[in-house]
Amino acid sequence: MAQLISTKRVAISKANAQMVIIVAVAAFVTIFCLVASKAVWSQNAYQSRVTSAKETAHHHLQDNLKAFDSLVTSYKTFDGASKNVIGGSNSGTADKDGSNSKIALDSLPSSYDFPALASSLEKILADQHIKVGGITGTDDQLNQQANVISPTPQPVPIPFSFTVTDANYTAVQQLISTLEHSIRPIQIDSLSLSGNNSNLSVTVNAHTYYQPGKSVSIVKKVIK
Repeated sequence: MAQLISTKRVAISKANAQMVIIVAVAAFVTIFCLVASKAVWSQNAYQSRVTSAKETAHHHLQDNLKAFDSLVTSYKTFDGASKNVIGGSNSGTADKDGSNSKIALDSLPSSYDFPALASSLEKILADQHIKVGGITGTDDQLNQQANVISPTPQPVPIPFSFTVTDANYTAVQQLISTLEHSIRPIQIDSLSLSGNNSNLSVTVNAHTYYQPGKSVSIVKKVIK
């Protein structure tokens, strides 16, 4: 009888051990499947984001190529016009002549160059047959030399002043009109006159602009 009970206990113990093993294996398989499923789902979601980003980039590239072709056509039409935007000849050599692209670059240079500005002012004043007392300003080349390109360029003012002497009132009016119609935008900040109608001395404080070139960069995006 005792041997029979002992045999039953051994059988029960074996059954319990088998049950524990089965439960442990089932739990392991379940956890493994859950973890694997999560990994597969995450990988699929990541691949979906990558595919979506690639499609978006591809569409942008196609749009940019179309815009580039349109821009080239528009530029050739704009720059090849026989009459430029200020009424001069595209191929002439007079003050108002030149291609539209040259006029655009002259009106808003992409780099700081105070000596070139002073030379332009001297020519304007000389063409008006006005006696120049002096052209002054600060040559800020060292501080501005790093400001040559920007992703979001903005016009940068260049202040200057000049004086004219032995001018009459009509000549001063003509000078102001010439500055207002200059290819390069010139904004007069102050105007000081002294003397009489036939012998005026004029001091002009004004500023013009230059605008750094725009930088274009290819950006790499990390998909997470």
